[in-house]
Amino acid sequence: MPLCQIPLDDCEITTVTDAVRQWCEERKVDIDSIEGRRAMTLAVDLIQTNPRHDQLLAELSKQMARQ
Repeated sequence: MPLCQIPLDDCEITTVTDAVRQWCEERKVDIDSIEGRRAMTLAVDLIQTNPRHDQLLAELSKQMARQ
């Protein structure tokens, strides 16, 4: 997987990581699986476009259910 440079601060990285880990745990999905990686990509996109970081997990769950 190629590395990309995404301008996230430390707080945003922690928020994304925590939300994706929780999402994966709730669904018993490995974070390194295709679904886990999709969730990570989506969470990064969401954190950059949504100022409500406290709702990242809810929005991630909603968006992943649509796909």
